[in-house]
Amino acid sequence: MNESAARNVLLLRAFETTPNSGWTDGDRAWASRAAAEVEGASAPLERIVARRAVLAVERLAARDRNVTRALRAFAWRPWVGAAIAVFAFAAGIAIDAIGPAQRVNLLAPPLAALLAWNAALYLLIAVRGALGLFSARARALGPLARAFARVLQRQAPPAASAPLAAFLADWARASAPLAAARVGRVLHVAAIAFALGLLAGLYVRGLALEYRAGWESTFLDAAAVHAILSALLAPASALTGIALPDPAAFEALRFSAAGGVNAAPWLHLIAATVALFVLAPRLLLALGDRWVEARWTRRFPLRLDDPYFRDLARALRDEPARVRVAPYGVALSPQATLNLNALVAQALGARTALAVAPATAFGDEDDVDANALAADATLVVPLFAATATPEPENHGAFVDRLAAASAAQVVALIDESDFRRRFGSGDRIEERRTLWRNALAERRVPALFVDLEQPDLAAAEAALRAAVR
Repeated sequence: MNESAARNVLLLRAFETTPNSGWTDGDRAWASRAAAEVEGASAPLERIVARRAVLAVERLAARDRNVTRALRAFAWRPWVGAAIAVFAFAAGIAIDAIGPAQRVNLLAPPLAALLAWNAALYLLIAVRGALGLFSARARALGPLARAFARVLQRQAPPAASAPLAAFLADWARASAPLAAARVGRVLHVAAIAFALGLLAGLYVRGLALEYRAGWESTFLDAAAVHAILSALLAPASALTGIALPDPAAFEALRFSAAGGVNAAPWLHLIAATVALFVLAPRLLLALGDRWVEARWTRRFPLRLDDPYFRDLARALRDEPARVRVAPYGVALSPQATLNLNALVAQALGARTALAVAPATAFGDEDDVDANALAADATLVVPLFAATATPEPENHGAFVDRLAAASAAQVVALIDESDFRRRFGSGDRIEERRTLWRNALAERRVPALFVDLEQPDLAAAEAALRAAVR
């Protein structure tokens, strides 16, 4: 899918994974049915998902104008790059690189700062590229790209809802490489325009003013100056065919000796140096960023293998969810089992296939056949009792074995029924929840707390839906 389609898909995902977003089960079913009718039930998943998002966004935008504003906040405006380039060119022309003295000091030539800045930039790019071969962190976006993403996020509607806030954060994260490529291209083109503006201003002023070239130094003699400039200007000399003076002629170039010479040949050499070391590299970098930008714009690499898209694909194929509950050190009563079935059916659909495995005794986690337990599951639910204190070597190991045995999402369910019966619902329940949250957070597993004997099904359903993303 392209960039626009991916943006729509992530916006719809934000609405479908945020509780109380106003996007109902009926809306979900309508979007899926309409997309299948338009694209055909046998169409590739990516096409159906993209079409479904387009149809859903139209309905959402009709209900809330902030949806359209949020999408526009991240839509790229090509005129921005052109305007920045024009401004950079004008700024370059406006700058008098030589100054009112009309003297070109060959040891401190005009545009030296421009060359030094670009050399530092190339070094930084090379270092980041080299580090990126060994470190995933080094390949992360630089501060400029992160600042760009933050600026885009600030364009969100001031009264954005929770789904829109989630979308803005998701899209800024997912499109960060694309944003970085765009920023890089715009800045490289602006640097080219600025350098061209400086050169244009230099030559235009030279039509009405005579610039004199020479050198002066407290510590260097003519031979040293000849060696330095011969090394620095050799590529430009080879490109233009303008030969550099010999050491004896350099002595005559002292400002103190003769006031310098006409600067035209030297300005040609300086311009050629800028072309070789600023314009050409920047053009290559801009083309590279443009290639990345075009590739991402045409084929946005949105992964469709996370739990949300797996569940969506299953729903589009009219396949029921398969939930495998694995109790550890806890036995479910008949009433708790009925309530668990009701919770899963309400949160994941009435056709969800729920299977509860035999309970694993405390300490027997190493003997569990996790592959058989989690086979073909779309959601694996280790079930614990809140009366137990989470132990990494026991409860944690049990979760790890289940997670390693299946590609399905893992959501831990902590049954609070016995704990509430013993200790009530005061501070102790919150303390115990914190222990479980911290223990499971280390494994990046969401924790769901439910009193399975007397559940608040509406709250539990919302929590389960929020956990299954």
